[in-house]
Amino acid sequence: MIDLFLRLKQSFMKRFFTLVIFLCSVAFVQAQDKEPFQFKQTEHDFGKIPQGKPVYYFFEITNTSDKPLKIDNVTAACGCTTPEWSKDEVEPGATTRIKVGFNAAADGYFEKPITVQYNGNVQKTVKIKGTVWKAPVGAAPANASVQFLKQQIQ
Repeated sequence: MIDLFLRLKQSFMKRFFTLVIFLCSVAFVQAQDKEPFQFKQTEHDFGKIPQGKPVYYFFEITNTSDKPLKIDNVTAACGCTTPEWSKDEVEPGATTRIKVGFNAAADGYFEKPITVQYNGNVQKTVKIKGTVWKAPVGAAPANASVQFLKQQIQ
């Protein structure tokens, strides 16, 4: 009797684990569905940029689905990063761009995430980074050669 009970328990456990593995596989395959927006690039390095001089980059996005899609919102981590995007729908196969501006107030390395929200609640994060060098204070020093040439022209 105990032997029969153990065999039934083992058979049940095998079937249960097989079912769990099958359900996990189905969930994994569904999670692997193709994203409707394909980002050409998800990160941009500005390299070295001067402090207080705005720089811009355009992230290119293609609608890879079979229906029109719309970017709902684009948000940046701080006020020094300003995203701009079209509020129009992106037709299947069409491409749109998100313009990201950055104006550094502080010098040094920076890395800023930009969150793109589409289809209601789907989010994708892109990133800009670089190094800001501090511009010298005041005008450039006087150049004696330039002053000499100016006097010769007069």
